[in-house]
Amino acid sequence: MMLLRFPATLAVLLIVVAIGVLPSVAPRADAAPRQVTVATRDLTPFVMTQDSVRSGFTIDLLAEIAKHTDWRYTYLDFDNVKGLLNAVADGRADLGAAAVSITGERQKQFDFSQPMLNAGLQIIAPAGNTERAQPGLIDFLKLLFSKTMAVWLWAALVLTVLPAHIIWLMERGDADSMVAKSYFPGIFQAFGLGLGMLAAAPFDSPRQWPIRTITILWTFISIIFVAYYTAILTTNLTVERIKSQISSPTDLIGKRVCTVANTTSPPALSAIGVQHTAVAQIEDCYTGLESDSFDAVVYDAPVLQYYVAHRGAGVADVAGPIFKNEDYGIVFPIGSDLRRQFNDALLAVQEDGEFDRLKRKWFGTG
Repeated sequence: MMLLRFPATLAVLLIVVAIGVLPSVAPRADAAPRQVTVATRDLTPFVMTQDSVRSGFTIDLLAEIAKHTDWRYTYLDFDNVKGLLNAVADGRADLGAAAVSITGERQKQFDFSQPMLNAGLQIIAPAGNTERAQPGLIDFLKLLFSKTMAVWLWAALVLTVLPAHIIWLMERGDADSMVAKSYFPGIFQAFGLGLGMLAAAPFDSPRQWPIRTITILWTFISIIFVAYYTAILTTNLTVERIKSQISSPTDLIGKRVCTVANTTSPPALSAIGVQHTAVAQIEDCYTGLESDSFDAVVYDAPVLQYYVAHRGAGVADVAGPIFKNEDYGIVFPIGSDLRRQFNDALLAVQEDGEFDRLKRKWFGTG
């Protein structure tokens, strides 16, 4: 009987021992939060720092991730992506977070999280300088006071010199003459008649047949002059509008284009043959666009769209769709154990709806 009871007793003892061991391997409720150093940089609307207070899409997302991982963050600020990546590579930071594009070249040196946002490169141009723009009052005034207008006005004056003198010489002796007998102001009156005919303005027909003959010839000349002049101005206006329209990357050729150095934008522009100026910060591009130093800015679509909807409202327009799709992710050192924890937490944030809420908050989309 004792032998039959022994296996049962042994089983009970093993269960008790197992239960006693379980608390020692399970996560402790009072475990200390893990300190995580984050390399970041200011890039509206992903990361914005004002009076030592950080905000933005990436900051809010990291806060949601911390709820699922119990991480506590220490931030290291850098001026650009290169500094951020270097900090992760040399171990000063556990991860890098802002708006870091996932590229094949970068994946050779770092591990990336699952994409936290799908985006890409886009173009913005001064308001009224995109394909939606139509010629308006500003374009007319620019043409009115242009060099072309000055050249044609001068041509009209020169062309009228000879007919004006002929009219004055032949008309000055007539009692009912249209011009004064003296050279001044007679020549000015003759000039007025000549310019009026050149512009097809109505006037009293002269009485002398030589002047009438000249008038008829001058009328034909004026028709040719006005037609040619109109064609030139129309062509100039049309060409100027076509040149100013920007709706795709190929329209950037020959334009003054600004982008940010050490990002994915300069190689993308170089690949399609677009000359560009690479500056340290996107703010430099905004300032240049606002001061008419640049015709267009090429950079990450969410960043440019946020600028157009806020500071750049009425100043700039988005020109065309995203032309180079990219994904943004969190960058980790190769083999980091934080990557899996982040991915699991990101999935949880996406499933509970917080991720869509953040997208609506910062980008107006869910």
